[in-house]
Amino acid sequence: MLIGRRALVAGGAALASGAASPVTAWQFEWPSLDEGTLRLADYRGKALLVVNTASFCAFTPQYKQLEALHSQLAPRGFAVIGCPSQDFGQESATNSEVKAFCELTYGVEFPMAAIGHVRGENAAPFYKWVRAEKQWEPRWNFFKVLIARDGSIAGTFGADDEPGRGPLSRALKSFV
Repeated sequence: MLIGRRALVAGGAALASGAASPVTAWQFEWPSLDEGTLRLADYRGKALLVVNTASFCAFTPQYKQLEALHSQLAPRGFAVIGCPSQDFGQESATNSEVKAFCELTYGVEFPMAAIGHVRGENAAPFYKWVRAEKQWEPRWNFFKVLIARDGSIAGTFGADDEPGRGPLSRALKSFV
């Protein structure tokens, strides 16, 4: 299958034997909140829920639900990935502040990227890929991207789609 130019540019697809490989989530990485690198390839074969987060938003209490989901479903091959963003003006100023807030306030242990962009031209390559594939980008904090075990985009969800109920809950049942 050939991939459109937008997907190649947005996703940085690898070339194998002169033919383009399909872009999957496993090709993306972020600087980690812990100062290392958060590689989605390390989660190959698992279902993922990638969530753009913020510390000072009306939806911030979803951290508790996301952590519960992560710990409950991790043994079944599932992980939540948090992506803090200041794109909506509701995030802490530094990665260390985000880390302390998430751990102390909500007991967050799921992996988190460093503060970055989730929309527009400065968006992280993962979010540019999602935009190119689904004509979708986060319109606010706590928008969610469900990644299937094969690395494809299984669904996108808004901030109102909370873990444990509604469309997101139904979608998760298909993958875990």
